[in-house]
Amino acid sequence: MGTMLKSILLAALMLCSSMAGCLFEDDSSGSSDEVLAVFSFSPSKNIRAGEAVTFDASDSTPSDGSLTYRWNFDTVNSIDIDATGQQATWSFDEAGAFEVKLEVSDGSTTSEQTRTVTIVEASAQPPTASITQYADSEDCEDESIDENSNIVLWICAREKSTTDRSVTETTTVELDASDSEAGDSSQYIADDDYVWDLDLNEDKDNDGDSENDDDLVGQTVDWTNVPPGEYEIALTVTNDVGMTDSDTIRVYVSYAGYWSDFEIGANSTSGAAEIDFDVTIHYDKEAANTVRKVVAELEYPQQDDDWIAGGSSAQNRNKLDIFAFNEEDEEASNTSSTEPDSRDDGDCNDDEQDCIHLMLSSYMFTETDSTYGDGDWTMTIRNERWNDIQIDQFVIRLHYK
Repeated sequence: MGTMLKSILLAALMLCSSMAGCLFEDDSSGSSDEVLAVFSFSPSKNIRAGEAVTFDASDSTPSDGSLTYRWNFDTVNSIDIDATGQQATWSFDEAGAFEVKLEVSDGSTTSEQTRTVTIVEASAQPPTASITQYADSEDCEDESIDENSNIVLWICAREKSTTDRSVTETTTVELDASDSEAGDSSQYIADDDYVWDLDLNEDKDNDGDSENDDDLVGQTVDWTNVPPGEYEIALTVTNDVGMTDSDTIRVYVSYAGYWSDFEIGANSTSGAAEIDFDVTIHYDKEAANTVRKVVAELEYPQQDDDWIAGGSSAQNRNKLDIFAFNEEDEEASNTSSTEPDSRDDGDCNDDEQDCIHLMLSSYMFTETDSTYGDGDWTMTIRNERWNDIQIDQFVIRLHYK
């Protein structure tokens, strides 16, 4: 009897598995997307009265053809349905701010989105946004800067103390929109209608436009505490009749930090003497913030007073090296293979000094199996000699342009 019961149950299970909805619910054919109303419209700004506007709900979900679309283009609190379908075209006969509502439904669930559409008079003229370009006249080595498209600045941190071995300096970027124009002679731009967006990857106000956030407001403003890096920023101006225009510009802030006349200790039983310097390096193409190259420069005397008694000339010639480590403390590069007689980089006094540069190209800061990524790096001066060495100068340069 038990064997027969098992056979009956097995047959029933096999029959159930071939029939939808018997014991197991099969939802593989249904959509898992949430019902969500989303629409855009074109043109999205500077829309004149009487101009046709196309509304598009194709980004609504699910996108499997199950949705119905209902549009309301009338004034606030109107319940009329003005159009149906995934796309609709409408024109507004007069200037003003209109609340446009989209309602989507899959037959059981409904979602709505409402957006404000601003319409201006048919005779209105658009403004012209213009960011004033400028650059430092020279870099930190007194080399002239030739630039006519971007804002290019250098932070020159001279006479840094060895108690401050980090790149922490910032600068102020002056932003000027005074060359912008209102449209025609009867129109104007109020000071609070000059809007500066300092991060084009973030849509802070969630209006669907990542280039119009009001990080700073005013015709001329100071962007303070700007660290070394590459930035793309936007200006949006709106005139008194509600028409807008935008302009963008790249800002490059490069850096040079100088440490002079300090001593590094000698090698000891615990190992080589080292002095670390910390620097943050950016390589982010998505954020348009990419370093071009990083250069560490070291100058020190070939000989000093701590000679080894009876030592050879090789023993009595100083030798310091630069090592570069990434955020994970992986060694990326060093200067140890450069022979003493080849240490004449830059403006070196060959008879008395050794000068060695460590140059790291932008590729080294990308994220691949053979590179090291950006972030918080360490530049290390290492002394493997048995004598203290007085360093003439150590420089870290970050080139973002």
